[in-house]
Amino acid sequence: MFKRVIRGKSPRNLLFIFEILALSLLLVYQGEKIDRLTLGTGIGLTLIIYLSNYILSKVSTGDNYIFLIVTMLISIGIIMIYRIDEGLGIKQLIWLSTGIFVFFITYFIMKYIRGWKNWIYLYTAGSYVLFLITFIFGSRKKGAINWVSLGNVAFQPAEITKLLLIFILAAYYSNISKWKEKKYSSYYLMGVVYSFIILLFLQRDLGTALVFYAIFIAIQFIYEEDRKLIFYNIGLFTIGGILGYTLFDHVKIRFQAWLNPWKYIERQGYQITQSLFAIAEGGFFGKGLGLGHPEFIPVVYTDFIFSAICEEMGIFTGIGIIMLFMILVYRGFKIGISQESPFYKILALGISILFGIQSFIILGGVLKMIPLTGLTLPFVSYGGSSILSSFIALGILQICSEEIEIKEDKDEQGE
Repeated sequence: MFKRVIRGKSPRNLLFIFEILALSLLLVYQGEKIDRLTLGTGIGLTLIIYLSNYILSKVSTGDNYIFLIVTMLISIGIIMIYRIDEGLGIKQLIWLSTGIFVFFITYFIMKYIRGWKNWIYLYTAGSYVLFLITFIFGSRKKGAINWVSLGNVAFQPAEITKLLLIFILAAYYSNISKWKEKKYSSYYLMGVVYSFIILLFLQRDLGTALVFYAIFIAIQFIYEEDRKLIFYNIGLFTIGGILGYTLFDHVKIRFQAWLNPWKYIERQGYQITQSLFAIAEGGFFGKGLGLGHPEFIPVVYTDFIFSAICEEMGIFTGIGIIMLFMILVYRGFKIGISQESPFYKILALGISILFGIQSFIILGGVLKMIPLTGLTLPFVSYGGSSILSSFIALGILQICSEEIEIKEDKDEQGE
């Protein structure tokens, strides 16, 4: 009974309070100039998020807290994006609505279609098709060929390929006894993964290549019996990093800007120095919504949204965002560890690693811990491809948690 109460009204009441505070923040930002657009955006955001959490509590018996955490992240992101550009804020709200719809579609597809662990060849073929589409129809942005445009809509096929990679690894290691019957099967898997990474190198999308590598080596470290393969991967990663620095000028520029951005403050170090200035200006409590200067940072609503949030909402809000990501990853790992099915266990771990490594890479970049990579902060930054792929991943994680509930219910009945 207690478990039901915790999963029922309590989280929704907390979320409702959070959304009312978010709406109030938007209205305070407008001051005496409150218009229908701002009011409609705030009310629309509150209704969409509250209703989606309510529907999820009725259709899923899994871990609904992961969706609650994500909706909090999205609320903070939309407020900041709307403050920067009202038009982008409206678009982000549309993407959010679409993403939540895709989340439920993913959830029901994963729930009612079985046999996912047997389709490794389909996942691999789909990945190569997406790479082929990118090379044929892709356009170059920020030095990388990773965007495909359909009319006024542009998307990144690599966002879907990241999820297919997790499915490939889950399908392989959940059927490891079968694959071990084939000689050098682990090397074939490495060949497939490194072919993906090489294709990303050719696209000059090195940030996504880093995410691919991190997911692969983390899952391999957990499940691979041949431990020497891990050392091979570390060596290959070192060689790849050196080649990337040597062959690609934009990688060399970003690395130099990371080492000493003040030397290049007027050129390649401009973004990172402005990011650091913004975070420092915000202090602990921020300058107030609308009182900062996020426009000083180029493409602030994607790569540097965290810096803008820290400037106007304070480092405390930034710490809150980091803690929300930590809790999300923690609950994802908890789902994976508690999962009985090997396939869903690896899926949950892979998606948790994806959220964790991508948020670390972009947060580390804007804080000058590591070189910038051009990735987006999941659920917070502006972008349709990122929002949709992140919600697909969340829908998969949701069904993984529901499998746990089935196991726990059986255990309770057995007692």
